[in-house]
Amino acid sequence: MTAAAERTLLDSVPGALYIGGEWTAASSGATFDVLDPSTGDVLASIADATPDDAQRALDAAVAAQDAWAATAPRKRSDILRRAFDLVRERTEDFALLMTLEMGKPLAEARGEVAYGNEFLRWFSEEAVRITGRYGDNPEGTGRMVVSQRPVGPSYLITPWNFPLAMATRKIAPALAAGCTVVVKPAALTPLTTLLLASVLEEAGVPAGVVNVITTTSSRAVTEPILADPRLRKLSFTGSTEVGRALMKQAADGVLRVSMELGGNAPFLVFEDADLDAAVEGALMAKFRNIGQACTAANRFIVHASVADEFARRVTARVSAMKVGRGTEDGVQIGPLIDDRAVATSLALVDDAVARGASVATGGSAVEGPGTFVEPTVVTGVRPGSEILSTEIFGPVLAIATFETEDEAIALANSTEYGLVSYAYTRDLARGHRLIDRLDTGMMGLNAGVVSNAAAPFGGVKQSGIGREGGAEGIHEYLSTKYTLIPHG
Repeated sequence: MTAAAERTLLDSVPGALYIGGEWTAASSGATFDVLDPSTGDVLASIADATPDDAQRALDAAVAAQDAWAATAPRKRSDILRRAFDLVRERTEDFALLMTLEMGKPLAEARGEVAYGNEFLRWFSEEAVRITGRYGDNPEGTGRMVVSQRPVGPSYLITPWNFPLAMATRKIAPALAAGCTVVVKPAALTPLTTLLLASVLEEAGVPAGVVNVITTTSSRAVTEPILADPRLRKLSFTGSTEVGRALMKQAADGVLRVSMELGGNAPFLVFEDADLDAAVEGALMAKFRNIGQACTAANRFIVHASVADEFARRVTARVSAMKVGRGTEDGVQIGPLIDDRAVATSLALVDDAVARGASVATGGSAVEGPGTFVEPTVVTGVRPGSEILSTEIFGPVLAIATFETEDEAIALANSTEYGLVSYAYTRDLARGHRLIDRLDTGMMGLNAGVVSNAAAPFGGVKQSGIGREGGAEGIHEYLSTKYTLIPHG
């Protein structure tokens, strides 16, 4: 990919706020820079929204709500399907843009386009399947009508690590259900959402139905939106700490909330596991997106009898991984998002080593421009190590051992988080026991990737509430209304 091609794409992305169907500067005129994490260079300067801009965006969403809710489900479906087709046509543009602003390898970025775009297609199909119930009540005195109605104007806060998929996973069900939205992407990776907004506009989304505000002042912009009684829904993906704070604010307005928060995913390898499959699954579960995923395997809990062999095979693969800018051929590990992410990952490695673990490969930052960390394997991780309780969010694979199934399950569940778990075993009965006993909202049984637009995504405990994707996803944006019609 040439520098000229990158510049052409970047110049095509609107650098403004999208409010009420218009691209507009921030009311203050302020802008902020979006950086390439592989070089530190400025990619673009875009509008930095103020609280007044946030209010304008919510005003636009409220003004458009009634008309959008009254729009025929088939029409809403057709618009989402057109958006799906347009994103697919621009796969290379979206993939390159994500690689530039987030750092992931181009091949992975193309994978995210395919995955993220499926939410547009899936919910275009769900839009015409919103149903209710009708029938006599048990006493025979009347008929009950149970219907589904759009919740109303919704505020969607998306993270930086999957810029397209996290936007479509929220926007698509909201629009399918008949809700208007204000979207606030992360300041680190806002360009993909701006490009998506332009595609949605081209697909025929009416003015005010989707509004996008980009800002470096998240709290200042978010607080007045959440305090506005016209807002009816909040959806957030990000850290548990921030999620808790947002839920407290949302409580004042008794808002419907969806929270996809932090993770600390266990990856269990039992003594009877297919080690070849387990290694492949481990590489996908850990190093996809440079380890910067809430679904990334965080704790590799391996049976003592196979731990050395598993570590040997994994280390051989990890030490051969190519590190570099995501646009380069063959790169498997791009940069972390910023300097803080580098420091956090390396501090966790240092703590584990200080407590008795060993670094099998990697363990250091890469010298030169950009925020790169060597892909790392740490073995012999001891109880009490911070790496076992802290979400790593980097290319670090940490291995601890167990002796019995009960011990493995206890270790897996010994966390406040419960987003996803992974387990490798050939024992079918054990697999069924794990489904029941692992305290997570999702599970990969002999699988290293679980995400799918047709499946409900979400966690338990401190990993959040609500589900995104699947038949369940649209119900996060619907409210149930019951009507009684007495028999005459």
